[in-house]
Amino acid sequence: MKFAVLSDIHGNLPALDAVIADAHAQAVDGFLNLGDIVSGPLWPAETAERLMPLGWPTIAGNHERQLLTQPVDRMSATDRHTAPRLTAAHRAWLASWPPTNRLRDDLLLCHGTPSSDLHYLMETVTPSHVRGGDPGVRAATRDELLQRLGDVLLGVPGALILCGHTHRPRCERLADGRMVVNPGSVGLPAYDDTHPHPHVIESGSPHARYAIVIRNNEGWGVKLRKVAYDHEAAARQAEQHGRGDWADALRSGRMGRYEADLPTLGPSF
Repeated sequence: MKFAVLSDIHGNLPALDAVIADAHAQAVDGFLNLGDIVSGPLWPAETAERLMPLGWPTIAGNHERQLLTQPVDRMSATDRHTAPRLTAAHRAWLASWPPTNRLRDDLLLCHGTPSSDLHYLMETVTPSHVRGGDPGVRAATRDELLQRLGDVLLGVPGALILCGHTHRPRCERLADGRMVVNPGSVGLPAYDDTHPHPHVIESGSPHARYAIVIRNNEGWGVKLRKVAYDHEAAARQAEQHGRGDWADALRSGRMGRYEADLPTLGPSF
């Protein structure tokens, strides 16, 4: 059994198409989608139209919840751009997804942590951000992972927990046998945020990221993959919609301009 695991597409249609093609070339049996799918200054409606007929097992991320529940004047700039571009059919599709999905006895899908779509599972934010220096975020320790997971799939042989949200590819096997995997982001390789403290996430290259998980007699194996695509086209699309921060991230996998540098966008949360 071999699954392609995608997360945080954020409306980046050319990145999504490149990942789908790469995954098919790897002869996957199916696709899993961990949320934050359409929100962004790129191609939200077109991304929805691409994915809706495919019927992949999918969970909602924080941006799906925000698009469906927040009034427009309380939305982040990213969601405010996306909301008017979605049809009633798109919204019904977004609303059909659960926040988590135990797809098999030994496989759980979540976006952030098993209990929150906003909290980071595999990273920890620190109050130490320095622009051009300390990113203000570090890998979570194993003790932190254990605390955030609680007893989810505890004692299940070969358990695998898939998460997204932080856009950072990572795999960690815990002493109790559980394995946690973040496939990284298909559509946005870097971003800045201010909650709970200012920090940046940077993958260091413009590639689209995803993971392949393989179940055999020995348990789950993982391949973290990065795929080249026309990231310049995505960067130009971001620039056209006033998101220079996204454009810089898409071109390099690193932050140049920050969202905080663009005050007309309003609050980010």
